[in-house]
Amino acid sequence: MKIAIPKERRAGEARVAASPDTVKKYVQMGFEVVVETGAGDGASIADSVYQEAGASIAADAATVLGADVVLKVQRPTDEEIAQLKEGGVLISSLSALTNKDMVQKLAERKVTAFAMELVPRITRAQSMDILSSQANLAGYKAVLDAVHEFKRAVPMMMTAAGTVAPARFLVLGAGVAGLQAIATAKRLGGVVHAFDVRPAVKEQVESLGGKFVEVDPEATKDAETKGGYAKEMSEDYKKKQAAKIAEVLTKTDIAICTALIPGKPAPVLITEDMVKGMRPGSVIVDLAVEAGGNCPLSEFDRVVVKHGVTLVGHGNVPARLAVDASNLFAKNLLNFISPLVDKESKTLTFNWEDEILKGSCVTRDGQIVHPALAG
Repeated sequence: MKIAIPKERRAGEARVAASPDTVKKYVQMGFEVVVETGAGDGASIADSVYQEAGASIAADAATVLGADVVLKVQRPTDEEIAQLKEGGVLISSLSALTNKDMVQKLAERKVTAFAMELVPRITRAQSMDILSSQANLAGYKAVLDAVHEFKRAVPMMMTAAGTVAPARFLVLGAGVAGLQAIATAKRLGGVVHAFDVRPAVKEQVESLGGKFVEVDPEATKDAETKGGYAKEMSEDYKKKQAAKIAEVLTKTDIAICTALIPGKPAPVLITEDMVKGMRPGSVIVDLAVEAGGNCPLSEFDRVVVKHGVTLVGHGNVPARLAVDASNLFAKNLLNFISPLVDKESKTLTFNWEDEILKGSCVTRDGQIVHPALAG
């Protein structure tokens, strides 16, 4: 069985779906591994390094995309779908819930496609969780991007010429990205506040040295899904939330926005009026910009200044740390594939009753099979 890793073709994508270490593991499992030439360039992995790990190098995409199993970082383009092997397997981040036309095309191609972002958040699947591995890096990079745009120092500094006050951060959303942003901002010496509708994260925020911003503890008792995601809240709660965030933002230098609702537009947490109330020179980094943004003034893939506030809207932030992001993503894929390997036949076998496969498979046997997409 052949496992293939094509070069990513979507704009701004520097990551790659296999590392030299995971290639070695696939070869040890008995698979033939082929990598498209230049696939690892953005992550500083030369073709020769893949060859040393046991892979062969293909000169064109068609050779790679026609393999039995294709591993990708980003969802395939229409051109790539047309080159996938009928009956083959695709394992990738597909953004399936918001790209239903693409899912239909995969079904028509009779591809067995797994959307890694839909892997259930259960203990057994933690090592396969691409959302967590990539969000962790995004949260870290968001703080660095903010500090790059901020025209002041972050930590308190006591000098003979006077005292420099520490920068004040507000992190909106205390998931994986938010918690890493809190930790990074604290390490840099900032004073950090954090908000999340899920009361369960308060302890995690405080354990990292942040101060948790509470709105209405009673209303947030049922604010978390079984998968650990935030639910959409009532209109009454949203009004209280907006008032509290607006109050905190007037004293905030840097806001890091990380709030997302799977399959839906990002919730608006910072309105234009709130931006107007922020101090001149403040910075907002909107990690939710690809889903519409937690601030409507954010612009995708741009850094803009509005009402004296700098808004950072970089897309695909994990790709800005492509080396580490690729290594983690590749390990997530390896951990997903390893339990599927039949050691005798050197092929992948699927138990369709398995919770992980049922939760992540979107197309099979020419049909859309995921319950969130079918029908």
